[in-house]
Amino acid sequence: MNKGRATLGEMFGGHIEVASQGAWVTTAEGRRFLNCGGYGVFLTGARHPTVIRHVAEQLNTHPVATRLFLEPQAALAAEALVSVAPPGLRRVHFAGSGAEAVETAIKLGRTQGRHRLVATENGYHGKTMGALSLTGSSVFQAPFQPLLPETTHVRYGDATALEAVLAESPGECCVFVEPVQGEAGVVIPPAGYLRSVQELCRTYGAFLVLDEIQTGLGRLGTWWGADPEGICPDVMLVGKGLSGGVVPVSAVVATEEAFSVFDRDPYLHTSTFSGAPLAMAAAQGAIAAMKEEDLVGRARELGDELLPELRRIVRGHYGDTVREVRGRGLLLGIEFAEPGPAGDLLIELIMQGVIANHSLNSHLVLRLTPPAVLSRSDVDFLYEAFDRACRAQAVRYTPTAGSGRNNA
Repeated sequence: MNKGRATLGEMFGGHIEVASQGAWVTTAEGRRFLNCGGYGVFLTGARHPTVIRHVAEQLNTHPVATRLFLEPQAALAAEALVSVAPPGLRRVHFAGSGAEAVETAIKLGRTQGRHRLVATENGYHGKTMGALSLTGSSVFQAPFQPLLPETTHVRYGDATALEAVLAESPGECCVFVEPVQGEAGVVIPPAGYLRSVQELCRTYGAFLVLDEIQTGLGRLGTWWGADPEGICPDVMLVGKGLSGGVVPVSAVVATEEAFSVFDRDPYLHTSTFSGAPLAMAAAQGAIAAMKEEDLVGRARELGDELLPELRRIVRGHYGDTVREVRGRGLLLGIEFAEPGPAGDLLIELIMQGVIANHSLNSHLVLRLTPPAVLSRSDVDFLYEAFDRACRAQAVRYTPTAGSGRNNA
């Protein structure tokens, strides 16, 4: 498939994953790994019983629709999603990936006359051509230039910089922003930033798209990253966790006004597998599981425990080599002060039985996106594995480093 991908797999130990359940992944040789990776997909863990039940029932009855007749699972999934979305978001378009959802949002903005795109530096919105235009990384953009014209990037968390751009083109801008920048290394904006973004968009007639593909559905310990500031954008993007870790699916949730042109013409923006019954069953199952087990609250509780303990362990070993350990809910990042430690720790964690994430737009940050179904024994395993991994690697960067379990 891809020689570079094979090389990367070898660097991570050459493991071949063949099974998964809950917080654990099993490889071909029978070894089990605690999955704190998956880039935000597995909030409900792997093969959650509620999600599997929904999907299995649909698989055995009607997995893919004709796209000509009305099909109930799409409506049921939309109803479930709207029931937990911020008030005012009432229209839904389903897609297969986060990037597809971003492309849909760009087109919705165009239907409202907002042709100038505004995104943030180091933001991540996908790698299809429109989404890539928004993704704030020259590494991914350079091979595919030219991308969409009239695209501007401003510093994340800087409302003044955003206002300067919006003031230049009132009524013409479509703004994309993440509540927390995941691929940039779990970058948390200043308090009030999202509210300021919404107010500026209203003042200057801009179309606001909130990208909750990674942060939404409980990942930050709230249903949506927008919740703490009471934000209701024109469009919200959903993905990753909506799959329940079983069937890939994404969604665009919009206000009636933002969706109005799509409402008038059902063929204006379509996809063969959009709203496929099997994916719709997974979405319903994922939301049901989150509600039944209060996984959003569980994510908040786990995050409140994990963040200070992991901070203590890492700083105890690495000292000043660690710049910051930060996060919200179960989106956690460890930022190092120099290149090298993040990648080395990622590999060492795998050796110790824990899967983590690198950050595509920041080589300084190791990222953790554990599921909300971690048991007490899972959490204890994570602490011990982290301690062993840090002990093994920190000496390369801090020769006098001590034990993270005994040093603050």
